[in-house]
Amino acid sequence: MPRILIIDDEKAIRNTLKEILEYESYQVDQAEDGPTGLDMLIRDKYDVVLCDIKMPKMDGIEVLERASVLAPDAAFIMVSAHGNVEMAVDATKKGAYDFLQKPPDLNRLLVTVRNALDRTKLVAETKTLKKKVAKSSEMIGSSEGLGAVRKAIEKVAPTDARVLITGPNGAGKEMVARQLHELSNRANGPLVEVNCAAIPSELIESELFGHEKGSFTSAVKQRIGKFEQADGGTLFLDEIGDMSLSAQAKVLRALQENKITRVGGEKEISVNVRVLAATNKNLLQEIADRNFREDLYHRLSVILIQVPALNDRRDDIPELIEKFLKDIASDYGTKPKQIDAAALEYLKGLDWRGNIRELRNVVERLVIMSDDTISAADAKAFAGK
Repeated sequence: MPRILIIDDEKAIRNTLKEILEYESYQVDQAEDGPTGLDMLIRDKYDVVLCDIKMPKMDGIEVLERASVLAPDAAFIMVSAHGNVEMAVDATKKGAYDFLQKPPDLNRLLVTVRNALDRTKLVAETKTLKKKVAKSSEMIGSSEGLGAVRKAIEKVAPTDARVLITGPNGAGKEMVARQLHELSNRANGPLVEVNCAAIPSELIESELFGHEKGSFTSAVKQRIGKFEQADGGTLFLDEIGDMSLSAQAKVLRALQENKITRVGGEKEISVNVRVLAATNKNLLQEIADRNFREDLYHRLSVILIQVPALNDRRDDIPELIEKFLKDIASDYGTKPKQIDAAALEYLKGLDWRGNIRELRNVVERLVIMSDDTISAADAKAFAGK
């Protein structure tokens, strides 16, 4: 049940708002002044706070400012009988979700509270998603090869240098790209990913640069491309070795001029994007075979990061398995399973052509098919090797 806190020095107003909101099935608490309200925000979690501005001891704006540190997830709705545009703007700048005048219109009050609750829920979901993304981009292992990758990321991430990430499928190239973004000065901007191998060659230009309405048969409305979506952030071009030569030419121009033109359009649009690219192909061989532009290769490969195959970092396998056992248990809502030393040694000795992705799938299969402790016999029976 959503929890709402009313902070107001007028008891009649508090009681009226409490009665209205409880009728809507909200759990409502009251505080007669700012300090009491802050104490309650420290002790308990509230989704929405209705806070008067003119109060003794501490005015509502000061409560709002302190609460932004003490209870940053609570949505504040400021209420005042002496409201004006300047006061509303000031409250909004300091983090208030909305501003209502006393006595508040019943419908406006309920709509504002519902919208504030939606906002609080969205913020919570976003934080959960960010945690999951951070967890999925965590690089596990202490091998020499992975250490070299970490050092390269630490040096390169704070710059705007373009990076070409190479390595076999499933080795963790996407993790490297995420780390580069999260440790960069663009971390607060978007990270936009494009799988060049998954998009038909005839649609890749529209995907990257967008298109204008009517530019081709199915273009029923204007579309914003990935370059524009990534403005101010990072664009990750995964499997760039599969991009068509015509799209490569346009990407090269965008990198040279920091400008793009939508398909079917004439207007040049400036973009501020850091480009990261990844491939499992030998691009020098692709250049020799005339499948990849040499000038684009040199634009993309200011920094080269080679992600080692799992077969080249076998000592990391036990750490990876322990991590996957915890993650899978968290996903399933169960207690993490144990794995015995003999099973670990057996798995370390296998050929991991699918790299980390394959290892994760095998661990999930073992979790499902084994008892509380995964044995060597389980590993031999269910690893699929």
